Parts: sequence; structure tokens; C-alpha cells
Amino acid sequence: MSEAIAFDTHRFVKHLTENGFTEQQAEVLADEQVHLLNSNLATQADVAAIRRDIAAIHQDIDALRQETKANIEGLRQETKVSLAGVQRDIAAIHQDIDALRQETKANIEALRQETKTSIAGVQRDIEALRQETKAEIEVLRLGTKASLAEVKSDLLKWMTGALIAQGGVVVALLTLLQG
Repeated sequence: MSEAIAFDTHRFVKHLTENGFTEQQAEVLADEQVHLLNSNLATQADVAAIRRDIAAIHQDIDALRQETKANIEGLRQETKVSLAGVQRDIAAIHQDIDALRQETKANIEALRQETKTSIAGVQRDIEALRQETKAEIEVLRLGTKASLAEVKSDLLKWMTGALIAQGGVVVALLTLLQG
């Protein structure tokens, strides 16, 4: 982890030596303070990495959204082509209707029912795909939300640890100064 914050060790050492610490004690304490700060605070690079991860997730969601739209459009086009084929079949049947009127009536009704069933099946498939896609997007959203919550929790733990450690240093310094 790179240096999290600017810390003036010279000023810190000077202040401690002016208040009764030896130079060696002050330097060791300054080094430990820098180490504590650098190992417990998130850096701008850490935050930037998290932001990049979030941006990548958004891009994945957008790509999934585009892919889903393309799939739905493909299904629409296939359905149109299928319906056009059915309409051509019906037109051909109408040409023969005079000669085969009774037989053709039964065939047309059967074909209509089959077409309705096919269209209903395609509609169910489209709806199922839409529901699956919504569920996948929701899972991704919840996963992202959980990851962000975990990152926030970790950051709070790091910050709390750093504050507690600094409080310990302050108490130790006060104890040393009074003793």
C-alpha cells in the first residue's frame, strides 16, 4: 500500500524531543506512526480500484442488457418470419378452397389453433427469458451491493483500528509525559 497521507515526521520528532523524548525514541515512535497510518488507511489508489471494479460491473450489466435486447429482437424477427410463413400457407389454402371447401375448413381451423399455440409458446418463452434476465440482473445488483457493504465495513474497521491505535499512542505519550 502506498503512503496514505502526508505525515511530517521531522515536525513530529522535533515536537517529541522538545517535550522530553530522546531523539531515538522520537524517531522510533514517528516510524511506527507512519507504519500504522500507511497500513490501516485506504489510499486513493484503493478507492480508485474499487471504483474501477464498480465501473466494470456496470459495463457487464450494460453488456448483458444489450445482449438481452438483441436476443429479444432476434426472437421477434424469427416470430415475424414464422408468422409470414403461416400467412403464405393460409393464402395457398385459400386458392384451393373452392375445390376442397369442407376439407380445407377443418385444415384451416387446425392451422389457426396450432399458430395460436405456437405464438403463445413463443410469448411464454420470451416472458421466461425476460424473468430470468431480471433475476440475473437482480442477483448481480445484490452481489454488487453486498460487495460494497463489505468494502465499507472493512474501511470502517481499518479507520476504527487506526483511531484506537492513535488513541493508544496519545495515552502512552501522556503517561510518559506525566511520569
